[in-house]
Amino acid sequence: MGMTISTSNFYQTTTNQLDTVQGNLTKIEGQLSSGTQNTQPSDDPNKAALILNIQTNIARQTGYQSTITTVSSRLQTQDTALQNVSTLLSQFNQLAVQAASATVSPSDRQTIAQQMTQLKAQIVSDANTQDGTGNYVFAGGRSNQPAYTSDANGNVTYQGDQNTMQVSVGDSLKITMNTPGTTAFTNVVRTDPKTGTTGVSFFQSLNDLIGAVSNSDTTNIQRGIGELSTLSQGVNNALANVGSNESLATNQASVLNEATLRLNTTLSTVQDLNYTQAITKMNQDQLALQAAQSAFAQITKNSLFNYING
Repeated sequence: MGMTISTSNFYQTTTNQLDTVQGNLTKIEGQLSSGTQNTQPSDDPNKAALILNIQTNIARQTGYQSTITTVSSRLQTQDTALQNVSTLLSQFNQLAVQAASATVSPSDRQTIAQQMTQLKAQIVSDANTQDGTGNYVFAGGRSNQPAYTSDANGNVTYQGDQNTMQVSVGDSLKITMNTPGTTAFTNVVRTDPKTGTTGVSFFQSLNDLIGAVSNSDTTNIQRGIGELSTLSQGVNNALANVGSNESLATNQASVLNEATLRLNTTLSTVQDLNYTQAITKMNQDQLALQAAQSAFAQITKNSLFNYING
């Protein structure tokens, strides 16, 4: 009876050893296949939690990077449009100064007025610039429709609003990604002895100057030249603000790239498998498995012999 119990215990122990060694080999094979130390969270719950935390952070930084790409593209679109407008206003001013000269004939001023009208049309086109997704970048929150419309008489009306859109590009950083038309194409304050002080829209000021040039109204031509300076300053201020946001986006993109690189390095350190150690461990477990299998075969053989001869 004692021999039977001893043989049974040894049989069970050897079976358990086989299962353990086989399990270790299966785990190492899984690690070698995946290239990671943990093939499932139960292998090391604390490490699995750390890995999940790092992966979550990487995903968040990647999301910010994607947002910055979109923001930068939209800011670049605004930058280009505003630079175009600034150049057109400079040309507008040159024509106005030319028209103000006493040596220019009324006929020549009408020709200049026609050139100004063409420049104004180009400015309206730039004010209705769309980004890569079709949004009107100067329409404020109403970006699905043109910022400005023109009627048959050349009157230009703003259809957008004053809303700005801020987006998160970091855990504690937001960037404004649009410029409402009322910010870029500002009103001018006009003082008239009869009507007093009034606000005149950007495009109305241009229209009035064109009308003054066409009618050889030198007094209002001079007024228009003064207002052009204010209009240009408003555009340049908006351009500077866009440029500042572009620089902020560029700097933040560098910060996020560095942070993502560090996180990926940390993740690799925590997660990636040391192949040399793993292969050494696998070889050791294979030897242990062979030994356990040999012992198991021997006890099985002995038990069978004892049974036949018992």
